[in-house]
Amino acid sequence: MIREQLQQLGEAFLAFAQFVRRNPAQAILLGAVAGVFIYFFGFLRLFAGQGQAIWTWAWMRFLSQYNQEHSKIIPLIFLWLVSYHRKEIAAAPKKGSHLGLLFVLFGVLCYIIGARALQPRVSLFGFPFLVFGSVLYLWGKQVARIVLFPCAILFFMIPLGAIEQMTFKLQFLITGVVTALSHLVGIDVYSVGTSIRPVAGDWNFDISGGCSGIRSLIAMVMITAVYVHLTQSQLWKKVTILLFSVFFAIIGNAVRIFTIVVVARLGHAKFAGGFYHDWSDWIFFPVAVLSMLAFSKLLNLDYKKFIGPKGPVEKKDVVYDY
Repeated sequence: MIREQLQQLGEAFLAFAQFVRRNPAQAILLGAVAGVFIYFFGFLRLFAGQGQAIWTWAWMRFLSQYNQEHSKIIPLIFLWLVSYHRKEIAAAPKKGSHLGLLFVLFGVLCYIIGARALQPRVSLFGFPFLVFGSVLYLWGKQVARIVLFPCAILFFMIPLGAIEQMTFKLQFLITGVVTALSHLVGIDVYSVGTSIRPVAGDWNFDISGGCSGIRSLIAMVMITAVYVHLTQSQLWKKVTILLFSVFFAIIGNAVRIFTIVVVARLGHAKFAGGFYHDWSDWIFFPVAVLSMLAFSKLLNLDYKKFIGPKGPVEKKDVVYDY
């Protein structure tokens, strides 16, 4: 396995070396673009009192308290998606388009506005446009079309800030669902606002902004986006499954909170609210992903097999022997 990966890496390096020999001007331009990205996003300190570059500022917000730790793997997902499409990229005709300069200009404009207003999120918003526009300018529309989705995934790197202030309805929804599930299995609980309490007992769990699933929701939308990109060919199916990613996250998180209530009801309230709560994401993701796969399976079923042939069924004469 390692030998195959090293072989693929060597082949990729040789292919890049051949590209540089065949297209020295484009190679120089590509190097210049990469250098500009690295300097302006990685080294130029404009934020946090001119003490942090954009990537440093963003990395310090890719933490659990900001519900943003999933953003750490976005660059790896981007590189993997590009690698996944490498054969299509290699086979695509390459003819640079000046249209790419419009996307680059928009990305530069976002960077300047973010720098002037001290809003690094605005600068980060322009980064996918810079990447897409550079690809379009260097290699043309066919290659740009292939990398459009990987570039769109880069938007998930933007820290969303105090998004918990927008999750009140989600908190109440999760609270109501968990309370209903508890009653369904005979656990007597009641809710006060976003808090779940037992009728007889001294424990209670508050569904905070983080516990409501906003972190899980964003991560699930990202996972679903990658899944439909890789598995679905029809646009309407991609859009439908992606829209339902919100429900997959709600189902997974409701089941997770419900299991915490069950563990507490069994007499382990301290364990349920501590260690089990901290590690219960291992329950959320399997449930949410299974919900996504089940919905996708239902959407792709051939329902004609169940409906049967159209039109009246031809009756055949029955001959009886006496």
